[in-house]
Amino acid sequence: YVHIPFCAAKCAYCDFLSAPADEETRAAYVKALAREIACDAREDLAQTQDLCVVSVYFGGGTPTCLAPEQLAFLLDEVRRAYPLADDCEITLEANPGTVNEKGLRLLRSAGFNRISLGVQSFIDRELKLLGRIYNVQEAREAICFCRAAGFENMSLDLISALPGQTVEDFALSLREAVLVAPDHISVYSLILEDGTPFAAAAAAEGDRTVLHLPDGTYPLPDEETERAMYRECARILGMHGFERYEISNYARPGRRSRHNSGYWTGRPYRGAGLGAASLLELADGPHRLSVTRDLKEYLRLLGEADEACAEEAPTAFPWIGEDEVLTEGEQQEEFFFLGLRRMEGVLTADYAARFGDDAWEAKRPVVDRLIGQGLLEETDGRLKLTERGIDLANQVFLELM
Repeated sequence: YVHIPFCAAKCAYCDFLSAPADEETRAAYVKALAREIACDAREDLAQTQDLCVVSVYFGGGTPTCLAPEQLAFLLDEVRRAYPLADDCEITLEANPGTVNEKGLRLLRSAGFNRISLGVQSFIDRELKLLGRIYNVQEAREAICFCRAAGFENMSLDLISALPGQTVEDFALSLREAVLVAPDHISVYSLILEDGTPFAAAAAAEGDRTVLHLPDGTYPLPDEETERAMYRECARILGMHGFERYEISNYARPGRRSRHNSGYWTGRPYRGAGLGAASLLELADGPHRLSVTRDLKEYLRLLGEADEACAEEAPTAFPWIGEDEVLTEGEQQEEFFFLGLRRMEGVLTADYAARFGDDAWEAKRPVVDRLIGQGLLEETDGRLKLTERGIDLANQVFLELM
């Protein structure tokens, strides 16, 4: 994973590690990020001799706030540093308003073979409310640019449960999304994250069910409306050939996100860039590493990268802000939290093989209770969320944790 922490403008709901930046800062970041990738790869290849990268994902922020040439340079650095599989999935996140056909053609020829476009809504008033920098027509144009540039694998992001949004509004966005024929659709419910303008607007009156914004008051959909939106999403996308393979993700046959599927199945991954996280299998167990979230510190420390690269362990890299060895209990929790998000669920035999029969027997009473409540189902040794379990997934995860 390669993090690009820049955006054209901060959206009202966003708490991601991203912000607008001037050209000089972006150029300095690209240089520092290239150095980090080289250092990370040297260490990763020393740890795993037969390492092969099966997916690369440029996320943000808005990666396409960088110039196409800068993104192509960074992908070349990844390719130079790591052995990539012949069929490596290489995804680029992008937003309408930051792309054009010429730049996308350059990116496609540079090796990006999948694009994830953050449309979020096909209703102009919702885009304006979110603080997006484009309208619906410009979003449609961006989609056309992607196809014309040769991106045969395209994903769209949508957000549900927006302020003032009805089930009918959301269904309209879904139908519009289907009309532009993407290969993959991710649908996420709006969450009021602390520190965002939306959260501040809700907290101003002490009522987190309503947003009090300068142009009016917007009620937030209640839980039952949110569930109705998710059911409508599954119905509409299912009618048009999309398979729901994860709670929030739908794909046409053969178009599942390989990169995100790796997260959900617990595969090791390396994150490069400001605030990026890694999950690495080291000699003393799985480590979760996080890069510093301070941009000035990141740029300063990577200026000394040549010396830092001589260190023997990734924890010695000064830009690593956190290093946590996952306990067995934490690994067990993640097994269910991540695995049950997938519609195919988890194999109980995998849990027992990894953590021992005693661990599975200790978990069995909780699992049986959730089955009895109609939240889980078990077939041929595989546990899955039921339809009701999907609606109450957070409750299920808390029980299992």
